[in-house]
Amino acid sequence: MGFAASQARYLMLTARKSDLELQGQFINQARMALANITGQLFNISANLEPESPVMIALQARIASLQQIDKALELQLRRVDTQRDAVQTEIDAVRKVIGKNISSTFKTFG
Repeated sequence: MGFAASQARYLMLTARKSDLELQGQFINQARMALANITGQLFNISANLEPESPVMIALQARIASLQQIDKALELQLRRVDTQRDAVQTEIDAVRKVIGKNISSTFKTFG
């Protein structure tokens, strides 16, 4: 791969890594919002009778929010795995660029 192609690939991978990091931040922000809502529901449920219909409804809501959080956690793991793969490829492209530069200077030096 030539220097220009390696540089273009490097820039594309860097952009992809930035996109994945932003996506991870959005997922973490959504998980934080879910955690805040769940905490508020727990605070409300502390003042209710354990067998009341409202308490049962709150518990069902909390359980559904926890399932959503688990799905977001899995999505975050997938994004992190993709980001790690892109970082590995970035490192490989950096080595190729370094070899291209050193061979060019040896040719002209």
